[in-house]
Amino acid sequence: MPAGPTYEPIATSNLSGVNTVTFSSIPSTYTDLVLVMNAICSNTGSALARVNSDTGNNYSGTGIRGTGSSVASYRRTNEGAFLLSFNGVTPTNNGSWILQFQNYANTTTYKTMLNRFSWADSEVITTVGLWRNTSAINSITTYIDGVGTFSSGTTVSLYGIASA
Repeated sequence: MPAGPTYEPIATSNLSGVNTVTFSSIPSTYTDLVLVMNAICSNTGSALARVNSDTGNNYSGTGIRGTGSSVASYRRTNEGAFLLSFNGVTPTNNGSWILQFQNYANTTTYKTMLNRFSWADSEVITTVGLWRNTSAINSITTYIDGVGTFSSGTTVSLYGIASA
């Protein structure tokens, strides 16, 4: 019996003093991409992601957010990037993200993304996103919006899911 899909490391960055990281020249040999980020920031900021350096209003997202005592939902359309968390990186609270880009190399459909974010002590967010473009994804940029930078100890890793 063949093995199931496996995660293959593509690249890892350890960040300090910068507010952005880009993985480029992503090979098209996987079924999906998974980006894992554990971050802390020098100042409070929202975390966002863009693909293929697209800054146009081509991103949408629908999400739910829970704190253990309350829940909320949100919808964002015609945005210039995927919103990964609201003020999700702070100097005192480490945030963790797992982003999965499905069927990223297909050139006939728009691209979908699933984001899971958590602060272990306060909230979780799940977002499904859409990039309205049929191009294959060959670069992914994550960044902090605002005045903050990633602090020492921040790691961002990109994996490809290989089919069995």
